[in-house]
Amino acid sequence: MINTKQIIDIAYKEGFVIPAFNIPYLPMVKAVVEAVRDENSFALIQVARPEWMKFESKSLRAVRDEYLNWKDDNHVRLHLDHVPVVDEDYLTVDYISIIKEAIDLGYMSLMVDGSRLPLEENIRSTKEICILAHEAGLPCEAELGAVLGHESGPMPPYDEIFKSGKGFTRVEEASRFVKETGCDWLSVAIGNIHGALSEAAKGQAKPTAKLNINHLKKLNENTGIPLVLHGGSGIEKEYILEAIKNGIAKINVGADIRQAYQNGAAEGGIELGRQLVYEKVRELISDLFEVSGTANRISV
Repeated sequence: MINTKQIIDIAYKEGFVIPAFNIPYLPMVKAVVEAVRDENSFALIQVARPEWMKFESKSLRAVRDEYLNWKDDNHVRLHLDHVPVVDEDYLTVDYISIIKEAIDLGYMSLMVDGSRLPLEENIRSTKEICILAHEAGLPCEAELGAVLGHESGPMPPYDEIFKSGKGFTRVEEASRFVKETGCDWLSVAIGNIHGALSEAAKGQAKPTAKLNINHLKKLNENTGIPLVLHGGSGIEKEYILEAIKNGIAKINVGADIRQAYQNGAAEGGIELGRQLVYEKVRELISDLFEVSGTANRISV
């Protein structure tokens, strides 16, 4: 079976994107897998630490077990998303234990997020996890720059973030980071933001985001590896498609499908929640990312 690194490499070289859908509620897995399959596309099913800490995905094992109930090797793989070294509440995380657990459970790729650390510490922590992942035969994603939104405090106005380039991944640091860590994919900050996770804000719509495509081009030229766009919900389509042309091979989607599930479940229970997630995923795949049929381009 073709592995996740090979899949992302194909997307990067051929100029399309692999969507990665976050699972804060376990019943969403079935809906996402069915939608991806019905679009004959390819995607990652993923869970990040905040989703079992602050939502209802329960644990790494629970998500793995639910994935195994519905998996389709022709269309999906299981990925461990954000495991921070320092979390959104600025608390130190036992990230190595979490990542070792994911490897033991059979996750097929993983991410360590040292982006809240100074550069040298981010490099050191990321390199450590890359070695661990590669020894297990898995690709490792890392993050450099500050993709804002998960923090509990107020975020600056979006236009201010974009205009100032606050938190953007620095080109010269990215080149060094990739060489010294050995990471396989790099999550970059180019105007993208996460959906808020705080209790007061996590149900609110995200600001409509833009992307600095010229900055992305420089990052792509200077790293030479597949780049990842976190905070994929709420970005204008023209920016998404240009980003895909310029090195973005994986794009994370959380808020769009999380809120679809929450709205449906509140109105009509789990089955309506699933139905709305199914419809939203199909819409994103076909209309926003334009990746219907990409399973045919991946020899699984």
